[in-house]
Amino acid sequence: MSKLLKLFQDSSSLYGSNAGFVENLYERFLEDPDSVEPSWQKKFSEIHNGADYETPHSPVVERFAQLALKSQGRLAKLQGFTEESVKKQSAVARLINHYRVRGHQIAANNPLGRTLPPPPDMDPSYYGLSEPDMDTLFDTGALYGIDRLPLRDIIANLQEIYCGSIGSEYMHIVDTQIRRWIINRLESAKANLELEPEKKLWTLKLLTAAEGIESHLHNRFVGQKRFSLEGGESLIPILDELTQGFGEKGVNEIVIGMAHRGRLNVLVNILGKSPASLFNEFAGTSPLSPGVSTGDVKYHMGFSSDISTPGGRPVHITLAFNPSHLEIINPVVEGSVKARQDRAGINGSNTVIPILIHGDAAFSGQGIIMETLNMSQTRAFSTGGTVHIVINNQIGFTTSNPLDARSTLYCTDVASMIQAPVFHVNGDDPDAVIFVTQLAMDYRMTFNKDVVIDLICYRRLGHNEADEPSTTQPLMYKKIRKLKTTRKLYAEKLIKTGLITHEQATELEQNYQKLLEAGEVVSRPVLTDGPYPYTNQWNKFLGSDWKSACNTAVSMDRLRFCNDRMQRLPTGFEMHPRVAKVMDNRRKMAAGAMPLDWGFAENMAYATLLTEKYHVRLTGQDVGRGTFVHRHAVLHNQLHNKTYTPLKHLDKDQGNAQIFDSLLSEAGVLGFEYGYSTTMPNTLVIWEAQFGDFANGAQVVIDQFISSGETKWGRMCNLVMLLPHGFEGQGPEHSSARLERYLQLCAEHNMQVCSPTTPAQIFHLLRRQMLRPYRKPLIIMSPKSLLRHKLAVSTLEDLTNGQFLPVIGEQDDINPKKVTRLVMCAGKVYYDLLETRRQDDLKHVAIARIEQLYPFPDELFKAEVGKYPQLKEFIWCQEEPQNQGAWYQSRHHFTDNLGAKISMTYAGREASAAPAVGNFRVHIEQQKAVVQSALYGKLSGK
Repeated sequence: MSKLLKLFQDSSSLYGSNAGFVENLYERFLEDPDSVEPSWQKKFSEIHNGADYETPHSPVVERFAQLALKSQGRLAKLQGFTEESVKKQSAVARLINHYRVRGHQIAANNPLGRTLPPPPDMDPSYYGLSEPDMDTLFDTGALYGIDRLPLRDIIANLQEIYCGSIGSEYMHIVDTQIRRWIINRLESAKANLELEPEKKLWTLKLLTAAEGIESHLHNRFVGQKRFSLEGGESLIPILDELTQGFGEKGVNEIVIGMAHRGRLNVLVNILGKSPASLFNEFAGTSPLSPGVSTGDVKYHMGFSSDISTPGGRPVHITLAFNPSHLEIINPVVEGSVKARQDRAGINGSNTVIPILIHGDAAFSGQGIIMETLNMSQTRAFSTGGTVHIVINNQIGFTTSNPLDARSTLYCTDVASMIQAPVFHVNGDDPDAVIFVTQLAMDYRMTFNKDVVIDLICYRRLGHNEADEPSTTQPLMYKKIRKLKTTRKLYAEKLIKTGLITHEQATELEQNYQKLLEAGEVVSRPVLTDGPYPYTNQWNKFLGSDWKSACNTAVSMDRLRFCNDRMQRLPTGFEMHPRVAKVMDNRRKMAAGAMPLDWGFAENMAYATLLTEKYHVRLTGQDVGRGTFVHRHAVLHNQLHNKTYTPLKHLDKDQGNAQIFDSLLSEAGVLGFEYGYSTTMPNTLVIWEAQFGDFANGAQVVIDQFISSGETKWGRMCNLVMLLPHGFEGQGPEHSSARLERYLQLCAEHNMQVCSPTTPAQIFHLLRRQMLRPYRKPLIIMSPKSLLRHKLAVSTLEDLTNGQFLPVIGEQDDINPKKVTRLVMCAGKVYYDLLETRRQDDLKHVAIARIEQLYPFPDELFKAEVGKYPQLKEFIWCQEEPQNQGAWYQSRHHFTDNLGAKISMTYAGREASAAPAVGNFRVHIEQQKAVVQSALYGKLSGK
């Protein structure tokens, strides 16, 4: 009889661990049918029966069990394997799977009590299992490391693993390897949450610190905003565990992004900011940092320090500066981390780690979250996985209702778009919090993917300390006011187990308060032995002037060397005929046989900088080719669509060239590039909008970071924005880059706004951005039609002998003494004015261009005006409507620098709510009128 039983065990696809084998095999079949044996393909196909959905795995096992019973019918009956028992086993398998899928919905992970009713399919009776089955042995699929257990114990284990203080959400992940890894981590040790005694005592100390700083500030600075962490104190043990654990795993740097809540707590208890320094900020006696003119409120400020980790290994931790726009810091942190990883070189993604801390309502409500998540696994923006921590207050802003805050079950559901696992953990169970933190950390380092810790907690106070939350949340706050703090609950737990006495717990509180009173550092030891290697990399740019001299010209030999290297393609590389023509023209340009166009000059700017060992990073939605098909920096082989980037193959010792067509995002990508540029002063970082006004979608980044980051926080950056701009009849959304908005933001020499009109000008402007000892954002109104305009050309000599000209004066042979009217403009309209002036042979009209609108070149402007002794009229001509463009933001510069006898007049479109008309015929009429009014002072011309 034993031989017959052995035969059944060996041959049945259902018996014992074979059930798990079949499920795993079926998962492989669903992902790739060819990955399993043909015989299994046939069987699975029969069961799948053409369904366009994933057949649940347990019915597959049940079907094979039925086949096994049919083939081994007499043997099965002999040994007690009935059709009923097989169905029961299949039911148990479905129940186990359902706990994995939905157990998080009934987890006891809410400090305020369970809010979701248990779904009916979590009841064993739903699967036909009843009390008599509770003591029956069933196959577990290796649950808790045991093959077979009574159903009663199986359910008890499942509830402990999936329905306790941790709700694990991971079955949406399609990667079988990742799912198996998580299952093994959660189930093999029953999610053992017990910490070692020393770890428990340290956790209590951290909770004491988290609570202590808040109570100290509350009592010492009554009524002042601090956006306290009270109710979410477990954030501090999470961050401590991450910094120490990552340090032990070889991480050198951690960059943290977070909004207001708990920020001061993190600064003091994790990064080691001096309490005395924080108290001075509350008192208003803290001095401004170098380069800062306005400063910012204390709960926006950043900080960095070196923290000791196991073995004495230092980890540099940076908390990024953040405005009130909450989650907008996310792509900025990712960009900074990417730059640091690039700087670190090989394995940089595992030596620099991003941590993002979110609010629950913001995580589900703000689109920048989706953009940042979507960037996480792309070539241009991947940082090898981010640890996300959601401080889940369960109401977001105090007055909000979750029913109004989102349309999903969890605030974290947006993370499922990248199949990130989410661990919903009870903030009042510090042991569970530490377990989840270790799991998230290991997941990130193992798979280099994002992971989410949903710290379910509450606000003990309102949104800020002046808010009274019970006015809008009366029932919730009746419950909250009866709750003991997390520290008190944990202290009582340790006292009950005899690990600590009540007196020792009280002493911990008192000692912490004494340190605060003394203004001493209360975090882990902050290492001060030597400066962080990159701390001073921006210092040489402090106090520099935009007029700082530099030579941007390049020798003829260098230009021809770069062009020659950019023409060398891999053997068998077949270009598109139009691209081949462009490359052939560039050969002629380098030889001096053709005038230089925009694409040639721009590529030469990048190439020459790279050969001088500067780095270049260019991103945007169509930058490889260029939206207007002018750049062709990335070439596509017409035979197999593989790409080749000549700028990467100029010289063996060149700088790093990164050119990526980005995802369809403005705010996320621009924020990322800003973060990158604040970290790498010797990298030319460029973001190009597909059309200039597409930058509207990133206005928060422009307002809160690019234009004001230095005056608020002392954060310098070198970012270049290329914004295609020009009125060419393409309608309201494809004409204006909204020049007026950038000029409105200009003050204190915070950034540069330029409108180059020749290939040589873009060549020198881009090179100047790196070669000068000056680092400010550069906003470029880049052209569209000028990319191929017959007059918008340059010569090789313009590159070898010239420089960027903030003002370009009259270029034709006109007698200055006869000029009575000076028309000044910026951008494309210059060529319309020039062609009409030449056609009408106007000898008394001079035309000049301002190529740099800010900082305004006063001296050069005055010098240009001074060339014309008989000048009576100064005309500012622009394509944009009068309430837009440069007129209102620049005319005070004109007035300040014009003589009293010279009149000043505006020539351009009338004020308009929209930037441009949609009708092409009307556009042509308007453009002609603009030119006529500038040259003649009236619309009719002569």
